[in-house]
Amino acid sequence: MSQVKNYIYIIVMLFSLCASSQKTMDDDPEIQQNNINYHIEQSQVELEKYNYYDAQKNLDIALKAAEKSDNKKSIGVIYAIKGKLQLIIEEEDNAIKSLNKAIEVQRIINDNKNLGKSYKIFGDVYLKKKDYHQALDSYRAAKSKFQEEGLNENLAEVLLSEGKTYMFLKNYGKARDIIEQSLAQAKKGDFKKTQSDALINHGIIYNKLGDHEKALTFANEGLEIAKNNDFKGILSQGYFIISNIYKAIEDFKLSRQYLLDHLNLSDSIRTLTRINSSKDQETQYLLNEANEKNIEIVEQLEKAEDDKNLGTLISILSVALITILSLLTLSLYKNNNIRLKTNNMLHKKNGELIIAKEKAELASKTKANFLSTVTHELRTPLYAVTGLSNMLLDESPKPEQVQHLKSLKFSGDYLLTFINDILQINKIEANKVDIEPESFNLKKKIQNIVLALNNSAIDNNVKIHSEYDTDLPENFIADQLKISQILINLIGNSIKFTKDGDIWIRVYKIEINDNIYTLRFEVEDNGIGISQEKQDNMFESFSQGSIQINRKYGGTGLGLSIVKGLIDILKGQIYVKSELEKGTTFYFEIPLEYTPVEETKENKPTYFNEDTSSLDLTNVKILVVEDNKINQMITKKILTKMSLRCDIVDNGEEAVEMIKANKYDIVLMDIHMPGISGMEATKRVRSFDKELTIFALTAVTIEDKMHEFDEAGFTDIIPKPFKQEEFEKKLYNALATNNDQSATA
Repeated sequence: MSQVKNYIYIIVMLFSLCASSQKTMDDDPEIQQNNINYHIEQSQVELEKYNYYDAQKNLDIALKAAEKSDNKKSIGVIYAIKGKLQLIIEEEDNAIKSLNKAIEVQRIINDNKNLGKSYKIFGDVYLKKKDYHQALDSYRAAKSKFQEEGLNENLAEVLLSEGKTYMFLKNYGKARDIIEQSLAQAKKGDFKKTQSDALINHGIIYNKLGDHEKALTFANEGLEIAKNNDFKGILSQGYFIISNIYKAIEDFKLSRQYLLDHLNLSDSIRTLTRINSSKDQETQYLLNEANEKNIEIVEQLEKAEDDKNLGTLISILSVALITILSLLTLSLYKNNNIRLKTNNMLHKKNGELIIAKEKAELASKTKANFLSTVTHELRTPLYAVTGLSNMLLDESPKPEQVQHLKSLKFSGDYLLTFINDILQINKIEANKVDIEPESFNLKKKIQNIVLALNNSAIDNNVKIHSEYDTDLPENFIADQLKISQILINLIGNSIKFTKDGDIWIRVYKIEINDNIYTLRFEVEDNGIGISQEKQDNMFESFSQGSIQINRKYGGTGLGLSIVKGLIDILKGQIYVKSELEKGTTFYFEIPLEYTPVEETKENKPTYFNEDTSSLDLTNVKILVVEDNKINQMITKKILTKMSLRCDIVDNGEEAVEMIKANKYDIVLMDIHMPGISGMEATKRVRSFDKELTIFALTAVTIEDKMHEFDEAGFTDIIPKPFKQEEFEKKLYNALATNNDQSATA
């Protein structure tokens, strides 16, 4: 008996080693993922076979493993399949709970592919609950995600479901159009199941529309595909639909035959479902039977202890145990070696990635600083170009000079636009763009943009159409300036590349989460279109299309890059669909917060809009602080034309002394000067004069330095180069304000 105890001790040690090895395997992420994937796949297989109990069991095992390893992607997928299963077994409320869990996880990790599938199942649940409009919202959300990810098979399926929903709403024309889209996708990708289902549903639609011949053609074609591929559910539906079509044309014999085929097939499906639903009872029976067998084996082993041939049995067990132990040891040794090598390689690669990341960040920072410096240096001479061209045009030039001066002015304005685009790109890439949310009326905003761009459209003989979803509220809280920039860029692009055509602007909701609406904006045209190869990189900087397109249509190729950057900042996404000579559709989705009422703000007017003759300009004195001689001359010319007197100094120290010694109404302060800067000079002035109007006359990008200007004490900013009329209005506005304050005092 002591010998038996020794062998039992060896067996216990062996099982401990096995358990340790099993634990090592269970901790391996790859093995864990394979295990989760296997049970998810099995659940899908069992669903197809109507084995709902086995499907649920596999999902429970997969969910437990996924939660243990905190595998969020798998958790989302599992909850979505649970929702699908609960829908099938008519537990719609539980299905909604499961799908909400799936969507919550998938949104956090941006798993758009599976998020689309969850939205699709959500639509199916609402369809079952006869909440058709909610179902349509869910299908549209799913459709959007499938389009983004290029999931054509899923897109075909959700289009089919959307079409079926319109059938329930008795909107057969809309249903036909959408199912035709589904059928086209299914044929293109050879998705037999969707193709078969779409054809049979086409039969329903044409039967409702009274075209029985077409209805039979489509339904029979769908039925044939279902037969060839053993799609039992679709086949049963097909028999029923054809029966109804024959009934409509009063061929009652064939109608009865197809109805019998439908009933027989439906009965076999229900029988199969019932059998598989009771599988839990069979499984329990088998488990009980296995337990009884195990008890018998244990009893036989106990009996064998006293047997005369015990020595032989022990010898065989010893050899087997030693062999297994050796194999386990070898396996663990190899496993540890592989892990050690993998860890070393990962550490090395991580080190290389950190170095590469630091180099990339340094290069990006250097580029940003370089662009900022270069664009500032360009804006300063541009002030001279635009200022002088405006002055010369106002000074009665010779007729033959007018066109040259206009060309010079156009070139200066174009160069300024180009520089501003580069600065915008630079700020976006350097994450220096802040979001400034405010309440506004989205519908009015779009109408105003269309009105602003309508003249350009008329020049190209283009008509702009605007469609705003009637179920969509109008007032939202968002950064309306950035939304305007995006739409102006996209609509401007469409106008530029469309001649004698149309442009459609559409806005509608994709989903609602509390007060947050995810809206889709579409800008569609029937212009020249974009080739597929150009679409792949069209949102990158300087990638307008080709040199020929740049020459023919103009532009720098930065507009779409700016659009993409702004949409990313607004936490949205943008996509494009286009075909050469057929047109282009840009569509982007962004979240906006709904607000019940548009807030009205009392903003003081930016410019003085009254008759300037009401202003007393006789004693007005302005100090111009500018070190560039050409700029001094231009500014003085503009002020003289406005009947204003000015003094000019070229450095900050002298400016402070002049302000102390004289009474000025306005100071135009340059920022970059020899000696102390305009910032420092303004700070010194504010130490003894808090009321003086001081404008920062600067080529620095306003957004980059705004907080510094405020801290220094500037009243306002005039960026160089400026438009002369805006410069004049800003000065008149300041003088009018000063007059009002003097009158009040």
